[in-house]
Amino acid sequence: MRWLTLYARSRQVPASLAAVVLGAVALWIFTRDGGEAGDPRLCVLCLGAGAMAASVGLSGQDLALDRTAAIRWVPRRAAHVLLAGVVIDAALLAVPALSGNSASAGFVVRDSAGLMGLAALGASFPGGQYAWTLPFSWLALSFFLPPPTSPRTQVAAWMLVPPGTAAGTWTALVLAGAGTAAYAVAGPRR
Repeated sequence: MRWLTLYARSRQVPASLAAVVLGAVALWIFTRDGGEAGDPRLCVLCLGAGAMAASVGLSGQDLALDRTAAIRWVPRRAAHVLLAGVVIDAALLAVPALSGNSASAGFVVRDSAGLMGLAALGASFPGGQYAWTLPFSWLALSFFLPPPTSPRTQVAAWMLVPPGTAAGTWTALVLAGAGTAAYAVAGPRR
């Protein structure tokens, strides 16, 4: 079990976990008085913050060491991305549920999967230190788009559309699958 502890510390998992929990607690604080039940922006903002915090650990301290290690990285990298998404889901669904004002599970799972896929794509192409830029950019763009009525705007604002919307669900699935596959196979860029 020592290798798992070393891996978690080298990927800054404790700091990322603390940031995810703080984001969920902040969501609970802002929505405990009833808040805006139909407005998904605060929930999406916390999901984005969680994905950006988790993206810090998508590259190690020494990329050459990671590439020459005698272990199979593909399953470990895929598990890292998927586990980060599950932790973000669990934090965001558990903490607000304590107050009775929680977001839909489908909405949270869809958005965290898509955001972690974007973070994994960011680690694969711009590099691990810039992995947070893709989730941040798409999140910022979606806040300033007009209401998503056409399929194109629903794809662009997939984070804010209701969970049953096909364009939003497929966009999140494609981003999650492509990001996880690219990161698992190629790893972080130098």
